[in-house]
Amino acid sequence: MHRSRTIALLVLAAGLTACAPAPRPGADQRVRIRYWEKWTGFEGEAMRRVVDAFNASQSRIFVDLLTVSQVDQKLLLAAAGANPPDVAGLWSHNTHVYADMNAIVPLDDLCRQAGIGERDYLPAIWDLCAYRGHVYALPTTPATIALHWNKRLFRAAGLDPERPPRTIEELDAFAARLTRRDADGKILVAGFLPSEPGWWNWAWGCFFGGRLYDGQGKVTPDSPENVRAFEWVQSYAKRYSTSAIQVFQSGFGNFSSPQNPFLSERVAMEIQGVWMYNFINKFAPKLEWGVAPFPYPADRPDLAGSSLVDMDTLVIPNGSPHPREAFEFIRFVQSPAGSELLNLGQRKFTPLNALTPGFLAQHPHPYLRDFIALARGPRTFAPPKLAIWREYGDEMGNAFSKIWLLEATPREALGAVRARMQRKLERELRQKQRRTVASASRRCPIDNRAGQATPTHEGRTP
Repeated sequence: MHRSRTIALLVLAAGLTACAPAPRPGADQRVRIRYWEKWTGFEGEAMRRVVDAFNASQSRIFVDLLTVSQVDQKLLLAAAGANPPDVAGLWSHNTHVYADMNAIVPLDDLCRQAGIGERDYLPAIWDLCAYRGHVYALPTTPATIALHWNKRLFRAAGLDPERPPRTIEELDAFAARLTRRDADGKILVAGFLPSEPGWWNWAWGCFFGGRLYDGQGKVTPDSPENVRAFEWVQSYAKRYSTSAIQVFQSGFGNFSSPQNPFLSERVAMEIQGVWMYNFINKFAPKLEWGVAPFPYPADRPDLAGSSLVDMDTLVIPNGSPHPREAFEFIRFVQSPAGSELLNLGQRKFTPLNALTPGFLAQHPHPYLRDFIALARGPRTFAPPKLAIWREYGDEMGNAFSKIWLLEATPREALGAVRARMQRKLERELRQKQRRTVASASRRCPIDNRAGQATPTHEGRTP
């Protein structure tokens, strides 16, 4: 669906649903709310246990959990068609996009009434919930990323298996010692590859002190820090040969399989998230491994402990038939009992500041405290909260490919990204301003029937 048409439909849908009637009990005298979530497998089962616990905890609300693929796209269509679910599971990196489209409801007043606030969460997590002075989402499962290393391969290369690299320079030196080739120069084991697993190719500059947006209307992909980071990335392609690396990587299996290059001990060091334990435990339980913060440049010790922080979220769509009941479920997920049940099931850490005494004792992840420490640290980063982020991220991925394949210098490739994305950002900011003016001119009277606060077209809850 064309973006402008989608926005128009969302505005129309908001007008049709903002004055929805008060919720009515179902046949069993409970208010039934629809919850769309993206998880399958053990992650979906973990959330289903939370839903079951909530349904059993009271007799007024019943949550129907439905697994929905491509939930972000389908939620937009449902909102545009005036038939959204009551609550939906999204990701932090697209929450602000839905907020700009008036597709989700701010939760400020509901949080205030429930006593939920910034003090309850890890600081980096709360920041991901907020956008333009409002809270639009609350967290379910958070994550940070860190360096994973193979202790057996360290030992075989004459390195201390309990001592990971601390600086970028040490990482490079360790990688050289860990890399093994056959007599023909074919790579057998790679010490480290910036292209593996390739999920955060936009983010390398953040480990060198770079950012992609200045917060004042300017994209900054070719800042000196970002250029330096991608020069470092390109140094691996030059040192180990792009053709040799391509042949090596062509033999990798699927990520979720025993042929995963880290699990099969073909890559000795890799950047990965807290979830990696689940795959190690399933496919390579005998692997000797460790976790540490990703290294920093030796001349920038202030960057020690840098990590991406991300999370899954719960939101209330604009036009939700039962926003207050939906929030009661969200509130349960934010409680220590609900959050710890979910994150024990998914083997992650909770977004909450406080943990019950048994959570860490029960948790099977041997390095969970390291990921929590990264989330608590001062050097967390996340994608910029821009409506154009998906396209911006794709452009950064394209630039990474050109840099990695030696088709352009980092300065050239990143400069081209800046030129393209700055124009798109300026156009988006102008469109956002027009939408804001149009939205402010169309208000629906506040409906407080049965104590229900109905969202206005701006998505605010009275």
